Amino acid sequence: MSHKAGCLCGAVKVTIDAEPLGARHCWCRLCQYLSAGGGTVNVIFPADAIASEGEIRWIEGVAESGNTMRRGFCPACGTQIFSQSSGRPHLMIVRAGALDDPGLAAPGSVIWTAAAPGWAHFDPALPQVERQPPPIA
Repeated sequence: MSHKAGCLCGAVKVTIDAEPLGARHCWCRLCQYLSAGGGTVNVIFPADAIASEGEIRWIEGVAESGNTMRRGFCPACGTQIFSQSSGRPHLMIVRAGALDDPGLAAPGSVIWTAAAPGWAHFDPALPQVERQPPPIA
């Protein structure tokens, strides 16, 4: 089954020809910046199953793991769309809010809870990890 994603202004369109491998709700400090204060919900797909049209601008930074993180966004409207780790180049994260169906994959865990602000709420039914969990296969 094919899934679609894109940005707010419609300049970037994404097709994903795979089912999600998993999803996580991340509260790392970088994700708080990306979401303007909350955590991000990140859906994980095989990188080779993703095709995009339109300009995507990438920014890079080093994560606490030591891996380089690339984050892709629409330069016209600023919508965050992708994230990818140098430690797992075979995987691509798509921000749940960029998916045409943001309910495609519910988070299976909450990660980086140690970095979350005191007012953050975590779903008690989900496993909680204080920092970076092991990668999803």
